[in-house]
Amino acid sequence: MDSSLNYNYKIVRQFAVATVVWGVIGMLAGVWIAAQLAWPALNFDIPWLTYGRLRPLHTNAVIFAFGICGLFATSYYVVQRTCQVRLFSDRLAAFTFWGWQAVLVSAAITLPLGFTRGKEYAELEWPIAILIAIVWVAYAVVFFGTIVKRRVQHIYVANWFFGGYILAVAILHIVNGMSMPVTLFKSYSMYAGVQDAMIQWWYGHNAVGFILTAGYLGMVYYFIPKQAERPVYSYRLSIVHFWALIFTYMWAGPHHLHYTALPDWTQSIGMVFSLILLAPSWGGMINGIMTLSGAWHKLRSDPLLKFMIVSLSFYGMATFEGPMMSIKTINSLSHYTDWGIAHVHGGALGWVGFITMGSLYYLIPRLAGKKQMASMALVETHFWLGTIGIVLYIAAMWIAGVMQGLMWRAVNPDGTLTYTFVEGVKATYPYYVIRFGGGLMYLTGMCLMAYNTWLTMRGTQSVDARIPALPSHGRTHAVPEHA
Repeated sequence: MDSSLNYNYKIVRQFAVATVVWGVIGMLAGVWIAAQLAWPALNFDIPWLTYGRLRPLHTNAVIFAFGICGLFATSYYVVQRTCQVRLFSDRLAAFTFWGWQAVLVSAAITLPLGFTRGKEYAELEWPIAILIAIVWVAYAVVFFGTIVKRRVQHIYVANWFFGGYILAVAILHIVNGMSMPVTLFKSYSMYAGVQDAMIQWWYGHNAVGFILTAGYLGMVYYFIPKQAERPVYSYRLSIVHFWALIFTYMWAGPHHLHYTALPDWTQSIGMVFSLILLAPSWGGMINGIMTLSGAWHKLRSDPLLKFMIVSLSFYGMATFEGPMMSIKTINSLSHYTDWGIAHVHGGALGWVGFITMGSLYYLIPRLAGKKQMASMALVETHFWLGTIGIVLYIAAMWIAGVMQGLMWRAVNPDGTLTYTFVEGVKATYPYYVIRFGGGLMYLTGMCLMAYNTWLTMRGTQSVDARIPALPSHGRTHAVPEHA
């Protein structure tokens, strides 16, 4: 059969399975280091298992392995369905899969061994960073090439978000990754001092803005309308949301550097743009949630919609909290405390994790030629385990963070510190235990998803859907069928 008549679901299936597998690995690493903070002896005095080695492994595995594999899977699926054409190049798409897995395996080997550039979310040494850039360019060629050859004149809004994330991440990675190699496993940033810090957090915060926000909004604008069987609440708002978000996010990075050597005016610009970000972020959240207008009853019985709508709730919460924490007076209390950890994980576990899981629960059965997951009861159980786990996690870290900030800046009448640092650590201990419990529940849910995925996919092969016949007048002007 002519493959050009079918969508390429093989690559979507590969990335979907990889997402689930890396999710278990990345979250297991997170739970392990959370346990180490409560019980430090769990590193067993083995260098490769110390917190400093495993923490970057955790962040890379969750963001670049679980997170970006999920974005590869969903973007490749959505761009084909909404453009009504097969991917631009099957071979190049296959290269992005195997090339990206090579990046991830290299990271899993080198980070525990201690090979790192020491830059947040950009720890991987220069040979791996070059491979990332090569794979990413191939990804861009496949994605935008598919859009160029589309048979639908309209470019659906989900593709705007996916496209924006692909372009921005390429620029961010290449500029921040500029290094001077010394050996095969060691390099130094070509920037120095406060300039290096500024470029790093321009990259670091926009990795959040474009990978962990814009990319997943692409999922929101496709999979929520599909699962709810309702059109997007306001298509016009979705376009305003896109342009407002991508313009504003680029300027918010300096809020990570309050009260540092960075010029005060630069810090203030970061704070102002962070506050402005609240508007497009909440506009997008409201647009996604209101897409359920007339279909709210489906939440009672549809666990996929529960994942998707609760993810938007966490998105709204995290994008309110972030701008508030960027205000200098609030930041003076929150910075360097576990409040920041609560904020990051509210977004990562609640927003990124849940929208990815909901989207994959939609995709996986279709890739296996089935109507739904093998066990919808397990999907429901996963939802409640994950939700309760997140609440335990972020509530414990909120309390610990505010407590730490207050203890650190408490002073006696004579100007001496009221509490020693170790007293703050001791007071935090019970919250670390609670955080570990919440993380363990979230990991358990992810393991249930992996088992459910195996049950659904075992004994099946990739089932490629047929591309609809082209209208007699050629390229259609209609909005593609997306719901």
